[in-house]
This record gives sequence, C-alpha cells and structure tokens, in this order.
Amino acid sequence: MSSIEIRHIVFDIGKVLIHYDPHIPFARLIPDDAERNWFFANVCTHDWNLEQDRGRDWAAAEDLLIAEHPERSEHIRAFRKCWHEMVSHAYVESVAIMEALIAEGRDVTMLTNFAADTFRQARQLYPFLDMPRGVTVSGEIGLIKPDLAIYEKHAKDFGLSPAHTLFIDDAPANVVGARNAGWNAVQFTDPEKLKSDLAAHGIAL
Repeated sequence: MSSIEIRHIVFDIGKVLIHYDPHIPFARLIPDDAERNWFFANVCTHDWNLEQDRGRDWAAAEDLLIAEHPERSEHIRAFRKCWHEMVSHAYVESVAIMEALIAEGRDVTMLTNFAADTFRQARQLYPFLDMPRGVTVSGEIGLIKPDLAIYEKHAKDFGLSPAHTLFIDDAPANVVGARNAGWNAVQFTDPEKLKSDLAAHGIAL
C-alpha cells in the first residue's frame, strides 16, 4: 500500500465513466466494415476529432474535411449529428465507485478531453457528471491531455496538491502525463481493478 495520503481523486470520463464508440452509428451509416474503417483512418480520423477536443468548432472541422472529401459530406456531418449515439451507455459500476467516493466526502473532480458542446450534451444525457466538485474540459480551455499544462491548470484551478492527487484514465499516455505533473495515476481497465488500485492507495470501498 502506498504511504502517500490521497486527498484528491480525479476521474477521466470517456471509457472510464461513459462508453464511447463512433462505430455505433457508423455501422448503420457505412455498413461495410472495410469502408467504414477506411473512413475513420482517412477522413474523420482520431487526430481530426482531437482538434475539437482542443477547442476547434465543429463547423470549421466539417468544412475542412468536406473541402478535401466533398463526396463524403453527408458522413462527415453525421459524425457530430450522431454523436449522442456514440456515448451509448454509462459504466454503471465505475459510476457507483465515483458516487461512493463522493458520498464518503472525498474530493472528486474530473479532467477530460472533450469538445465543449458535446460535453454539454453529455451532461444532459448523464446527470451524474454534475456530481463531482468540478471538471476541466479540454475544449473549453484549449489544452488537451497529455499536455503538462492541462494537469497544472486543473491542479491550480481546484486547489489540488499534486503529490496527494490520484488520477484515473483509460489511456496510458494520459496516465504518464499525470505522473509527469507529479500526480499519482492509474490506468483504468475495469471496475474491479479500479477498486484494487484505490485500495492500494489507501482508499477502501
């Protein structure tokens, strides 16, 4: 067990508290697997979507791709239009862990790579996102994980002591980023491992 007292717990959101998969609506829109995989590899790519997480608005993002792929305009616009289908469900057990930590009086915040407008929509779909003390949304501040600056800003804005902070994220690069900022951090894979990781840091549920 770690000898460091954890005073602050910071949750990522996507693939930790809520599911995210763009293939869900696009399996209907582009039924052919090979064509759909090509579309995500060459048109609406991960890097393209990440710029919305960094703060680029959707209209500019769509216009950029439509200029390059005019024949794909309908599918490009469908990415934002059908976004709500991509966040199909909450991870109930993970949410229960977060709720239990809050109920215990733990200091819980969230740090997420998320476009500003889709995060507003996510809050409507999943009201438990309003339960923690607050959230840093990358698209609202123009910084993204794993950039060191976003961890430093979150810690400053919420008065966190980095050495006494535990961060939970599904992406290995974001876990490393948090550690580089002086935080404790664990990679989320499933709720049982999260419980074990929390216990290893002196937090038993």
